[in-house]
Amino acid sequence: MDQPAGSPQDAQSLPVCYRHPDRETGIRCTRCERPICPECMVDASVGFQCPNCVRTGSGTGHAPSASQPRTLAGGTLTADPRLFTKILIGINLAIFIAVQTSDALLNDLVLLGAWPPAPYTPTQGVAGGEWYRLVTSMFTHEAPWHIGFNMLSLWWLGGPLETALGRARYLTVYFVSGLAGSALAYLLAPPNTATLGASGAIFGLFGATAVLMRRLNYDMRPIIALLVINLIFTFSPGFNISWQAHIGGLVAGVITGYAMVHAPRQHRALIQYGTSVLVLAVVILLTVLRTAQLT
Repeated sequence: MDQPAGSPQDAQSLPVCYRHPDRETGIRCTRCERPICPECMVDASVGFQCPNCVRTGSGTGHAPSASQPRTLAGGTLTADPRLFTKILIGINLAIFIAVQTSDALLNDLVLLGAWPPAPYTPTQGVAGGEWYRLVTSMFTHEAPWHIGFNMLSLWWLGGPLETALGRARYLTVYFVSGLAGSALAYLLAPPNTATLGASGAIFGLFGATAVLMRRLNYDMRPIIALLVINLIFTFSPGFNISWQAHIGGLVAGVITGYAMVHAPRQHRALIQYGTSVLVLAVVILLTVLRTAQLT
């Protein structure tokens, strides 16, 4: 049966404004292609746009973040690309000042495997349930030369790396490397040895920086020379340096840094953070095994 013009069936087949469903229209937004009525049309250089596309500033109607410029690793560019490096330095300095006034606080923050030693059951240290020491030791320094050298290294390495990776990925590399260094020190160092310092995380930044420079085809001789000098100091007798923390951080930094700068764009975040989670899983496994050994 034929339907008369203007019937409900005919009306339902006509496009209506997505903001005013009661208004038919033959105009569509040139960006998102949704139908818009004359009241919603915003004159543009080419055709008309809907208010939502104009408001978001997007070329496709997506959220503004979708069109923001990105770093090499996929991070968002920011006004202060060194902000988190400054915050990390501030935290280290604050804890350094705090431990100068309290030996008890220092003893509570350093990485300690187990105390008292075997055959007694540990009541202090990581084996005694104080797992937080794996993190707090990363921000604890006692000697002025120690924090001075580490903070200079953090500024020189951390700033450019934060700029290249973006804040979230930079912090991921930093903390995963620091925890890997703490875990290897916990695993291999004598359980009654106190370990402290940001060196594990900083060696992770060394490794990630080397990977980044290789990715960008930069001259790697300066970073390799600096890394070799630091490794010589690490293994030199008389410096009382935790080589375990340095090596653990360096290996984790190379692995996570490689994932950050070489992950394909299509699955970039999944590979970057998935790799970091796998490294953290190894850290947890080593910590659990060492704890079972000491207890």
